[in-house]
Amino acid sequence: MLSYPQAKDSVARPVLPIEKIELLKNINFTFDMRVEFQAYTFRGGDNYYNGIQFQNGFTALGISGKVHERVHFTFRNRFNKNRDVQTLDRLGNDIELANINIELNPKFNLLLGKMNAFYGGYEYEFSPLYVLEYNDVFNNVLAFVTGAGITYQAFENHNFGLQVLNSRTMHYDDLYGDVVAENIREPDWPVAVVANWRGNFFDGKFQTIYSLSHSNEVKNRGTTFFTLGNKYQNRDLTLMYDFQYSFEEVDTKGVMTNLFNDGSIAEEVLYIENWLRAEYRFNPKLSGLLTLMTSSAYAKIEDNQKHMRRSYGVIPTIYYSPFKNFDMRFFLAYIGRYFDHSNYAIENFEASNYNKNEVRAGIIAPLLLF
Repeated sequence: MLSYPQAKDSVARPVLPIEKIELLKNINFTFDMRVEFQAYTFRGGDNYYNGIQFQNGFTALGISGKVHERVHFTFRNRFNKNRDVQTLDRLGNDIELANINIELNPKFNLLLGKMNAFYGGYEYEFSPLYVLEYNDVFNNVLAFVTGAGITYQAFENHNFGLQVLNSRTMHYDDLYGDVVAENIREPDWPVAVVANWRGNFFDGKFQTIYSLSHSNEVKNRGTTFFTLGNKYQNRDLTLMYDFQYSFEEVDTKGVMTNLFNDGSIAEEVLYIENWLRAEYRFNPKLSGLLTLMTSSAYAKIEDNQKHMRRSYGVIPTIYYSPFKNFDMRFFLAYIGRYFDHSNYAIENFEASNYNKNEVRAGIIAPLLLF
């Protein structure tokens, strides 16, 4: 029998080699969560419903960092979304971000992978972690898609972006099944082109995020969408106003399609929106904000654009941040949504007006793990 002294035993190696530990200094792990208690009512038409429950409004794990002095990456997995692999981009729907950012030079950056579309507006600029209720367009927009983008820092206070993206994550027949019109065909490439401009004026007191995009949803037909986002900020007060215009040859938001409810996709529809948010910081721990929004939907009926539906929203919210230098907020909010239909929609599509009233109390915690 052979024996060996303990000193001859192999030395245990660390899971992460020492030379790799240095790399972790440039990597961020985040766990973002919004947990809330909600009580709500629906009233109007066929809606008569009350509900009380706890809810995981947003739960996501993110990893981002620098792996080279000119190469960054971002990955985010949102757990409260389905994991179905999308037929077009071949990623699960729960993977919202998976991209790399390459600094080509001090003015140009190249982005590749699944990313936010460069849509304008400040409502869209917020992470879903912080938005209790979106207006109709951004509540239904496809925000995370795969493609390539480039940003150009033309001047110190002006940045321009351009993207070429898939206009959707699924093939048309997988998305809509047999619900198609005779004049709708799958294009060779369902592509979207998005351009935006970010401006900064008066030492940051006034800022803009404007965008214009056109997406090819089906063969020779698509969506033209532009957003004008404006922001004013001083020490304690922040005001934001967005204007949205989306003309859709094939309805991608679904509002008009759901209204018609005839087994086909609505065509030649128009959405026009206004969104306003005012936030005031009373002291380092207490803030109040008020969000107001309207959304108007139109459809082409007998060669005329007819107004079909308008929604209103009001969301007053109180934030309480108990800890200094640590972003964790308790909140209390009321969400009021009101949906009014035109006489034409009521008479021809059996639409009915209704409203939703909701109270939420919860916590928002964007946690930087390391």
